[in-house]
Amino acid sequence: MKFKLIVAMVADENTDKVIEKARELGATGATVITSARGEGLTPSKSFFGVTIEGQVDVALFIVEEHMCKTILEAISEVGNFKDSPGAGVALQLDIQDVVGLESQLSTIKEEIEEQL
Repeated sequence: MKFKLIVAMVADENTDKVIEKARELGATGATVITSARGEGLTPSKSFFGVTIEGQVDVALFIVEEHMCKTILEAISEVGNFKDSPGAGVALQLDIQDVVGLESQLSTIKEEIEEQL
């Protein structure tokens, strides 16, 4: 089996929706890093040195490669990445090796068989 890592930087208010949608589509878990800060084309405004902006979360998903594109596109849709500047961005990275997923492998195999 080959795996990919989906890294999603998500507006704080959309994190739960993104994780729920990824799980619906076969992600067997997620790691969330909270209180991250991003900066796009327009730098954030500050008031007396305090940045005025919402927090973003970084959600990490290890998924089987056949499910990756579907999950990535769904994350973009529920997170409203295309229509709302600053709502988030997601990308996928190839994983060379992974350990620690033994308890999830049977579920992952079932999901793959259903899709193929």
